[in-house]
Amino acid sequence: MGTPMTAKASVFIATSLDGFIARPNGDLDWLDQANTTVTEGEDCGYTAFMDTVDILIMGRNTYEKVLTFGPWPYEKPVIVLSRNPIDIPTELTTVTHSSKTPQALHTRLSAEGAKRLYIDGGITIQRFLASGLITDLTITLIPVILGEGIPLFSPQQQDISLTHTETISYPFGFVQLKYKTF
Repeated sequence: MGTPMTAKASVFIATSLDGFIARPNGDLDWLDQANTTVTEGEDCGYTAFMDTVDILIMGRNTYEKVLTFGPWPYEKPVIVLSRNPIDIPTELTTVTHSSKTPQALHTRLSAEGAKRLYIDGGITIQRFLASGLITDLTITLIPVILGEGIPLFSPQQQDISLTHTETISYPFGFVQLKYKTF
């Protein structure tokens, strides 16, 4: 029997032009406003990306933010990373909690047959990047400068080299950058 394939760990996220994923208080009003300019029926590749995803991994703050959006938007399994216990509503049968390190969780999910993980949330993305686990990033730049907020990236111990694979410029002003890390 061969060794299990290693799951890809992918980022698909929007940032302000100055690199923030949310306001300092976690608010996404700027993104909601920008989305009003998007051509009807255009999702900037999100549905096609989600069709390739087996499991979403998000941090507690992102999970708690998604809970405020209304009906739970994900049908796929979601693992919420947190060192502390999390209250998961019983109707969210696809949501579980893990306090494992990114490396341990990635190893476990790869061994279980996951092919692609969607990593979401600032701190969670930063932890997976620092562990060298992110394989590709899709970052959609929104034409707004916030000046402050929650950054997508944090200081790293070493440079993370990326290979540019594609740039898509949308007529409503969004610019999507795609990179591979290895």
